[in-house]
Parts: sequence; structure tokens; C-alpha cells
Amino acid sequence: MVIYRYRWPGRGLAVSLARLLCIAAGAACGLVAAQDMVTVDAGMASRVLACTACHGAEGRSTPLGYYPRIAGKPAGYLYNQLLSFRDGRRSYPQMAYLLEHLTDAYLEEMATYFAELEVPYPSPPLLEVPALTLERGRRLVQHGDAARGIPACVQCHGSAMTGVVPSVPGLLGLPRDYLNSQLGAWQTGQRRAMAPDCMARVARHLTPEDVSAVTGWLAVQPVPKGGEPARQFPGLLPWACGGIKGVQVQEGRP
Repeated sequence: MVIYRYRWPGRGLAVSLARLLCIAAGAACGLVAAQDMVTVDAGMASRVLACTACHGAEGRSTPLGYYPRIAGKPAGYLYNQLLSFRDGRRSYPQMAYLLEHLTDAYLEEMATYFAELEVPYPSPPLLEVPALTLERGRRLVQHGDAARGIPACVQCHGSAMTGVVPSVPGLLGLPRDYLNSQLGAWQTGQRRAMAPDCMARVARHLTPEDVSAVTGWLAVQPVPKGGEPARQFPGLLPWACGGIKGVQVQEGRP
């Protein structure tokens, strides 16, 4: 097996990549010393093989359910998530292990690469979700629940739910298992974002029934316009968010 070494900072990263490629391939291979690695001048597609081993070819996602699509997501969002994995705001040891030696500049380069990939979305899966659950999910996504302090998902994630550049992801085209796991992680504090953490605040307002309804509705929707993110928000944001800069919010804070 050929292990690639590129212009990444430090011996530790090359060793980490070797380990992760072995794990992702399910191969029983020993640790490869950095000095034994072959230097190859290849493009970013080769340099992110450790990413696509789990996230699917070109970052399209896989049928496994817990590895989200990263192709076409806004570059700012992907960059913030890579920083969060590296710096401990998101908890997933495999990701943290891969990214621990990468610089901010390299993470930004990776994020830009995946953001610029235009690959088609598959048709939504056929899930057996009760009609009342779907309707509850639709209402929460499109209108929220003002009486309980829950903003509509479309206020931040865009009217088409395909995200908003540069920092807000689309929620369509993601596996329901992944959506459930992430909302649960927000609720328990296993996933965090830059302060103020608006998604943690949203998640704390959701009941288990709300989560099931929202993820069920999102998971069965087709992805419009190839999943292209919107260029601006449909209106004022309901709350301030640490990952979104320079946007006015209804609460009156920048």
C-alpha cells in the first residue's frame, strides 16, 4: 500500500494519516514511519482520501447513516466544524485524531475544496413516518413554535433548507440517524459551537417528539436546486450565533 505524504505540518500528521487510512480500509497494517512515506505531488482529491473513506466518494455521504454529506456545504460552515473537531468543541475521536496537527490555513483549504464540489444528491429514502409526525415536523421547520421559544429552522438554514453562505449548512439530504444524533449531541453538550451557541439553545427547547418529527420531515424531502446554498437569509436571524458574523438579529444584538 502506498501512503502519501504531502505538505502538511509535522511528522505527527503523516503518522496520523497512515493510521486513519488503515482503520478506514479495515486493513491490519502496522504504523508506518514518516521517513518511509512516499512524497507524491497530487491534488487535493488525493490528500483528502482519509475524509472520503468515511464520508463517501467526493464527500457524497454513505448509506451507513452517521457520516454526513460534506460536498457542496458552505465553506465557512465546513471550516468551523473542522476547527471544532480539532479544538474539542465537537467530540469524535477519529476526527480529532486526524486533524490535531493541521493548521487553520490547511483546514480552510480542505473546506474550500469540498464546498466547491458539485455532485448530485440521491433521491430521499423511503421512510415510514406517520403523517401526524411529518406535519409536526413541517410546522417546526417552517414556522417554529413561538409559544415555546422555538424559531423556525428556515430562519437560519434558508427558505429552501439548503443553507446560507458562508457559514450555515443545509439540512436536507442528510440521514435521519445523523440528524437525530446531532440534535441529541447539542442537547447533552457533546457538540458545541462558538459562543453564543444558538443551536444548543434551540436544541434545549426541543422535546424527543419534536426531534423525531423534525428529523423525519427533513429526511424525506427532496433536495432542490442541487442543494445550492442561498446567498442571504430570508429575514432577521432570531438569535445571535457565534459562527455567523455581521448579520442583524431580532434580539437586537449583532
